[in-house]
Order: sequence, then C-alpha cells, then structure tokens
Amino acid sequence: MSWHPKSDFLSIMIERGYMADCTDLQALDQALISGVVPAYIGYDATAASLHVGHLLNIMMLRWLQKTGHKPITLMGGGTTKVGDPSFRSEERPLLDNAAIDRNIDGLKQVFARYLDYGDAPNGALMLNNAEWLDGLNYLEFLRDIGRHFSVNRMLSFESVKSRLDREQSLSFLEFNYMILQAYDFLELNRRYGCLLQMGGSDQWGNIVNGIDLTRRVADNQIFGLTSHLLSTSDGKKMGKSANGAVWLNGDMLSPYEFWQFWRNSTDADVGRFLKLYTELPLDECERIGALQGSEINEGKIILAREVTTLLHGAKAAAAAEATAREVFEKGGIGDDLPTLALSADEVGEGISLAQLVVRSGLAKSGKDAKRLITEGGLKLNDAAETDAGRMFAAGDLAEPVKLSAGKKRHALVTLG
Repeated sequence: MSWHPKSDFLSIMIERGYMADCTDLQALDQALISGVVPAYIGYDATAASLHVGHLLNIMMLRWLQKTGHKPITLMGGGTTKVGDPSFRSEERPLLDNAAIDRNIDGLKQVFARYLDYGDAPNGALMLNNAEWLDGLNYLEFLRDIGRHFSVNRMLSFESVKSRLDREQSLSFLEFNYMILQAYDFLELNRRYGCLLQMGGSDQWGNIVNGIDLTRRVADNQIFGLTSHLLSTSDGKKMGKSANGAVWLNGDMLSPYEFWQFWRNSTDADVGRFLKLYTELPLDECERIGALQGSEINEGKIILAREVTTLLHGAKAAAAAEATAREVFEKGGIGDDLPTLALSADEVGEGISLAQLVVRSGLAKSGKDAKRLITEGGLKLNDAAETDAGRMFAAGDLAEPVKLSAGKKRHALVTLG
C-alpha cells in the first residue's frame, strides 16, 4: 500500500498481518496520534473459557495497550441472553444468569494475563453490557433506537443472508442481536469515550451498524477495524485440534497440551503465527519462518514457548518444553502429560486398549481407535501394539501406562 500510517498501533496491525479491513483508516490513524483511544472487543459468555480462536483479537488489544491506548474487554452478560446468529446454522442454546456469570468469571482469568487493568490512562477496563441492556425499556428502545434500523439493510448482511439462503430459521430474538451490539458501541461511546470497535471479519456488519447508529443518535465519528478469520495453511479453521477446542484456561486444557498444539503447527504457518501470536521482532519472525527441513522444528518450539509463556507464564512453558523433550528424545514419561485417571469401578472386570485410547482423547470413536491400533499407529509404553482388544485389569494400571498416537500425541492412563 502506498499510504503508511503514522500511529504505532496501525503500523503493527498492518505489518504483522492482523488487519482485514477498517472503516476509515486515515481518520483512525489521526485519532491514534492525537491522544489515548479507547477501543473495545466484545466477548459473549457462551463457555467457561475462551479458546485459541479468540487469541488473535486478544493480541490486538494487547498491542493497543502497548502502544499507549486503552483496551476495553466487554463481557456479553446481556447479549449472551440473545445469542449472536452470525454465520451459524442454528440458534445458540440459551443460558440462565447463573451460568452466564460463571462463564464470565472463567473468561476474566485469561484477560488478566494479557492486559493491565491498572489505573494508568491506558489501563484496561473490564465491562459487562448487562449494565445497560438489562434495564432497557422495550418500547422506549424501539422508539429511540429501533427506528434507525432498516430491516431491508439488516437482511442484506452476509451473516443473516447466508442463513436465510439455506432456508434455516432465524428467530426474532437472534435478529435483535445486531441491534443490541450496535447499541453497545453507542453506550460505550457515550459512557467511556470509546472510539473503536475491533473484531473478526465476520463482525463487520455488526460493527458498521454501531458506527451508523452512533452517528445518527450522538453525531459522533467512531471507527471499526476487523482482523482476518484465520485458517491454517492446510485449510482448517484455526483453533480446532483433533480433540476439539483448544481452550485458554489451564483447568480445561493443560499448559502442556496448549504448548503441544503450537509445536504441532505446520511448517508453512510458523512465520505467520510468530507475527500474530508472539511479540518477537518482525525480522526474527521472518527469519525463523524461513527455516527449512529439521531446523523449522526448533522454530515451532520457539513459537510454542513464546505463546505459552504469554498465557501460562515462563515456568509452565519451560515445564511443557521439558516434558516434550523427555517424551520425544528419551521416550520417558513426563509429569505434565494429559492423564486419564480411572477408578477401580470404571476398570471393573477389565477395559480394552481401544476403550483406553478413546477415553484418553487419542481417538474420537472406538472405530477410529481400532483403526489406529490395527494399522500400527499406536505405541504402548513406547512399544508397538496392534491388538485393539487387549484387556487391562486394575492391576495392569498400578504403574502409569503411556499411550502414544504417532510421534506427537501422548497420554498417561493411571488408576486414580
């Protein structure tokens, strides 16, 4: 691009590959060099932890703060009661207030790792949109806010259109979601001077609605900036592993498994992931990403170390790396390996190897487990084992049993 931003934040967003689109790049750049810009990203509390798919936007908030601006993490205590229909084929299950509050407590743990919620001018704010959404008067809201929305325009947004084109029902409850998200931006602008909303590119329509509403109601100029929706170089959605979601809370996914997720990145993704998920200098990211052959494996270890250190701390990252090296290089049993602890009752008269493979998360189904074992893809205590029906009694599990699927995925089975 011929135009170059003057602000540090936008320079980083563009150079490191975060930015997909922006509503008014030059005006936002001017605002960023003129003072502290408060910016927000919203997170609905649909689960007790964020997952690795959220990490890109958390890093954007971190860079925002590091360049002198004010991040706002907006918890969707109100909007979670409705559910965002964007690009979903079906309505989200609705949660009660207690479940939403429990989930919000889980989400807060992660943000404290990446952002400083102190009293500095650029100290982060943790807010909850239930603060203004729970007390809304429906008739007043329709009259004051609803009149600014064109149903024709709302139907034209890709997130809604794709659902209707497939003739899948879209409830009136969900249809309201984009109005509520737009209203969030207006309220954050009124209450906290928020000038920027960020999100994944699937949020573009919702963000533009908020900008339009704020201009109409308050006559203020505010901005939107979206990031790319990441997929891995082999076309998979970022954040999904063979065993499901890659959670950010340590009690839902161990630091070792998180470290291992990054260690298992494909060669072609290493440079890009270093730019997006670590704070290593750009030239260092490019140098590591260009490594070839076996050298790129050291690059993957650097990636895993840096990302795990940001989330779980240097000590946990070092422990994960030590466990991995012990498992790979010495064939030993590391302390941090994912562990399946079975009770004597669960083992009962005996449990088959195929069942152990499924229960430990190394295969999704009994059929997958049997195929893995009979095709020679499983090792039992570092020795090949091809008998899927081999039975284990409680006494066989008195010492931990190590299962390995290929070279990179391991689990321990013990008697708890």
